[in-house]
Amino acid sequence: MATPRKPVTFTGSSPLAPLMAQYVQEKRACGYRFNPAASSLRRLDAHLCSQGLQQVELPKAATASWLAKQPHETGKTQRARVNLVRNFALFMRRLDLPADVPDHAVGAKDSRPFLARVLTHGEVRRLLEAADRIEPMASTHLRHMVLPELLRVLYGCGLRLEEALRLRMRDVDLVQGVLHINDTKFRKDRLVPPARPLVVRLQKYAAALGPRSDDEYFFPSPRGGRLDGGGVYRNFRELLHRCGIGHGGRGEGPRLHDLRHTFAVHTLLRWYHEGADLQARMPVLATYLGHASIDGTQDYLQMTAELHPEIVSRSDAAFSDVIPLRPWRSS
Repeated sequence: MATPRKPVTFTGSSPLAPLMAQYVQEKRACGYRFNPAASSLRRLDAHLCSQGLQQVELPKAATASWLAKQPHETGKTQRARVNLVRNFALFMRRLDLPADVPDHAVGAKDSRPFLARVLTHGEVRRLLEAADRIEPMASTHLRHMVLPELLRVLYGCGLRLEEALRLRMRDVDLVQGVLHINDTKFRKDRLVPPARPLVVRLQKYAAALGPRSDDEYFFPSPRGGRLDGGGVYRNFRELLHRCGIGHGGRGEGPRLHDLRHTFAVHTLLRWYHEGADLQARMPVLATYLGHASIDGTQDYLQMTAELHPEIVSRSDAAFSDVIPLRPWRSS
């Protein structure tokens, strides 16, 4: 079993630092990993020090500039910061300490929701063929071996990039054909069985890598450690360009995470054409994707219907409950 990620240690210097540490400890005792929030609280602590805070209080004047929307920042990122301060302020109030609770309206609204870019089957084929044509180079050691199989795992298994990059040799059972996904986004472990052709490819890939210890990464970096997600994305953008798939720029996609959305939509489409009961299959897809509940998975039905209207036009009345007419959100 993979070693869980170490929690981010909270340290601070402002008068509120001990309270922040207590708040982080309380959240983790409730089962939250709370690493990004702990890092954000450290930045807030540094800001409060720069503001010259001397008392155990959280005045509006000390947090206003920190909560303001930053250049090139999305509304979602700002709202996460506002919610963190809101919840910490409410924590302070429970302890009868003075704290201003920011209004939800402080957070900016995104001008429009992000729409996932689902690739067509033809685009996926071109992308993988472009990855297979990567030339071996000393400066990009193993890239020509690692990237084609990493992209196939992202698309063929619907993994989050973080989940794929954290796979170690012991997590990949190529005899039984199962990936062990540990300590995921919702602190769940799950087993993901790839399709048999992908298992065969991964067996050949592992053999080409040569003998490796159980603790080494299945998709290693040039130096043998863990691959950098930013570097993978840059290679992904380059491959999109090579195979003629347009990219809309920052925030537009296709993103690497869209391979996960593409997997889900293509799976639902295949099930539909096989005549399967989609409603009955939703828990299966939710488990495979590692969703916290079926709600996030249900959204893919709406997205599939939008991309393939024949699903609606050819469905009988029973499918009106399966494909809800509501906006789709990225999950």
